[in-house]
Amino acid sequence: MRRFLVVMAACAALRAQTAPTLTLEEAERIAIQNHPRIAAAKLATASSQEAVHQTKAILQPQVGVNMTGSIAEHGSLLGAGQLQPQALYSRSAAGVSVSQTVFDFGRSKMLTAAAEARAGAQAERANAVRLEVQLRVRDAYYSVLQAQRQLKALRENVELRSLTQRQIAALAKSNLRSTLDVSFAELNLAEAELLLNRAENDVRASEVDFAATLGFPDGRRYALAEPPDPPSLEPAADDLVTKAIASRPEIAALKMQIQASRRQADSEARQLLPSISLVGAGGYFGPRDQRIHPSYGAAGVNVTIPVLTGGLFTSRRKEAELRAESETQELRDLEVRIAREVRLAWVDADNARQRLALTSKVLDQAVRTLRLAQTRYELGLSSIVELGQAQLSRTQGEVSAAAARYEYLRKRNLLDYQAGMLP
Repeated sequence: MRRFLVVMAACAALRAQTAPTLTLEEAERIAIQNHPRIAAAKLATASSQEAVHQTKAILQPQVGVNMTGSIAEHGSLLGAGQLQPQALYSRSAAGVSVSQTVFDFGRSKMLTAAAEARAGAQAERANAVRLEVQLRVRDAYYSVLQAQRQLKALRENVELRSLTQRQIAALAKSNLRSTLDVSFAELNLAEAELLLNRAENDVRASEVDFAATLGFPDGRRYALAEPPDPPSLEPAADDLVTKAIASRPEIAALKMQIQASRRQADSEARQLLPSISLVGAGGYFGPRDQRIHPSYGAAGVNVTIPVLTGGLFTSRRKEAELRAESETQELRDLEVRIAREVRLAWVDADNARQRLALTSKVLDQAVRTLRLAQTRYELGLSSIVELGQAQLSRTQGEVSAAAARYEYLRKRNLLDYQAGMLP
């Protein structure tokens, strides 16, 4: 079993030497460039921009090319089906038709403003996706470092207990220690090896999770650089709540969505007003009946006045207004939830900061206790149980200290995310 652990440790060291070194900033850049959720959000933003172009096209000239050919009974008139008295002629012709909206009482302008607001809301949602991916990258980054630090502590524990076991076994051969001490030493070593095995599994799992947060499905591995300590924690959460409400992209997106709904309601209200457009057509005939002039052309003004629509436009206006009111209430609820999340994140970060100092004290005390227990056992003043407990306490202290540091970094990371302070 020990030989297997040594081989595993050597393989892990070799992988660490060959794996590319990655900083937290580099990991974030890779995720932003590579993660499919961010790519999908960017494409959705580009798609929403096309809706803006579509609404603006209403105010642009509309030009179409027409080509027509017909064979008719000469001199006959159009009968059933349409109230048109003109005669039918055999002809072929090609021409152009043009239309241009001149004035619609700002309806198209409001539609364009609504589309621009929706596009802006989608851009903010894409930004929110980016920040969420960054949050997950940082959390996974810290988890890998924590698992690696704990693995190092547990390897040192195995080495220490293995040394203790060999020393006690040698002393037992000289009848200076009992076989019971040897049994306890072997038990302590086996328990340490079991903990090491679990820690190795945790490292592998955290590395797989980290690769997935970068957008890679192949579970590639990196040697991660130690991140710097974060700045001092703010003394209270009130300022952070203000920053969060002013900068969170979810709030900005919902505000733009409310603006879009109100612009849509305004546009629907203007549907009941007239619209004015210029129309024109012209072209030339090819082979035709001799009674047809070789060219044609006409221009005019078209005024459309809605009279009865079955309440369609009024209903659509009310729908947009009610949607805007509903989204306004959603915005209030979102602000309350974000304020709560920021305050809870600050409490958790402050508690993690306090645990950071406490675990450091525990580790110092555990180291001193182990030295004392080792001396007492060598002098024959204590049992192997006491020594094993001291060794376990030191290992647990190292594991807890590593966990406390990275837990504090994760809590600070979450606080920065909730307060809208991630870069």
